[in-house]
Amino acid sequence: MLGSSSYNSEEDHPDDNHSSPSDLSRHPPRFITTTCQNQQHISSSSSPSILAVPPRQLLINCAELICRCDFSSANRLLSLIASHFACPSGDSTERLVFYFCKALDLRLNDSYLSTCSLTGCNPSTGSGIGAPLASNFLFLQPLVHPQVTSNARVGYLTYLTLNQVTPFIRFTHLTANQAILEALEGYKAVHILDMDIMHGVQWPPLLQAIAERSANLSHPAPTVRITGGGRDLELLNRTGDRIRKFAQSLGLEFQFHHLIMVDLNLPEAVEAINALQLHPHVQEEEVLAVNCGDFLHRLLTEYDSTFLRRFLYKVKTLNPRVFTVGEREADHNHPLFLQRFIEALDHYGAVFDSLEATLPSTSQERVAVEEGWFGEEIKDVVGREGELRRQRHQKYESWEVLMRSSGFKSLPLSPFSVSQAKLLLRLHYPSEGYHLKVFHNFIRDGHPTKVL
Repeated sequence: MLGSSSYNSEEDHPDDNHSSPSDLSRHPPRFITTTCQNQQHISSSSSPSILAVPPRQLLINCAELICRCDFSSANRLLSLIASHFACPSGDSTERLVFYFCKALDLRLNDSYLSTCSLTGCNPSTGSGIGAPLASNFLFLQPLVHPQVTSNARVGYLTYLTLNQVTPFIRFTHLTANQAILEALEGYKAVHILDMDIMHGVQWPPLLQAIAERSANLSHPAPTVRITGGGRDLELLNRTGDRIRKFAQSLGLEFQFHHLIMVDLNLPEAVEAINALQLHPHVQEEEVLAVNCGDFLHRLLTEYDSTFLRRFLYKVKTLNPRVFTVGEREADHNHPLFLQRFIEALDHYGAVFDSLEATLPSTSQERVAVEEGWFGEEIKDVVGREGELRRQRHQKYESWEVLMRSSGFKSLPLSPFSVSQAKLLLRLHYPSEGYHLKVFHNFIRDGHPTKVL
């Protein structure tokens, strides 16, 4: 899911009875019966024209209707798709359709409310453009945007589950840590800035590697300082305590500091860098590593990368020895909704394929990551616009241009980094759900048919 790369400054086949989201465009759906309790039994005579069309195309048709502001037709089509093809406990295709239906439902409701505010229509009477777009039967709760704090806390818990059941986060952490370990060799004082540290699960393996290398070479271990950014002070304190205790068990001299960023947006990210420059713990003899795992895309805007470039410039002024970046390989920041929708449909189809290949249908962990992580991402990419949309993933080529134009150059991948990444997949995820590709100085992980 997350491609991983490192930079420094210029100064220095599916089963016959199982449908697959990535095959939606190639095979007609087989949704005549379902195990979903709230779904109706559908016979071949029920809505024959709908049953003859692949669900992927139906979803695209619905998105096209929304683009044309034909909200009434889009709502009717969405209800048909949801009643025939969507089920959160079905196979990977039914689950994918379910979450895309939820996202489209959110967009329809928001679009209708926005239209009413512009035309002065009365939702209770249906006058004006379109008709009232009440949520269809699948979605019983009112569709409102969750509070940032509550949404973030759910995300923190889901993050741990995602780290346990998929290689995405581990893969990024492993390759970033190896790049940091190699770049900081020989220095007596190490400072790591992690812009979104979450639970800090990335850093114990690196601390252990630092301690072991020092012991093997019979020289004193460097002092290590980690500055972790995040939105939740309580979580940051717990994270710091855990890492500090682990470092002490290794005999490392260690300090942890936190940077509070309530919404992880650009102004706060820039202010965090400014504060770090003035912080007494940024010392001249320290060598700095900056880590941005699944972070930079949140600083993009809909039309340009000016804000992100400002942040990269601020990072550059810190003169880090190494700057590690992990990002999703997807084009979810296209300004045209339909193109972004199709890209998201294909991307998350491959994600759900990978989960299907590695986790049983009864897995509660799979349900948790699909609903609490990927489902929320789909809702953001498809259901929201403007400043509300935060998941603005871009592909490797775009990141490469941005990094180089901001004064960074890519570091070559060591053979050991590549071998460790391959070993991770082979030992922990031996199924056919995941695949590794190496491209120049960039490691990509994903589904065998699509880089994620």
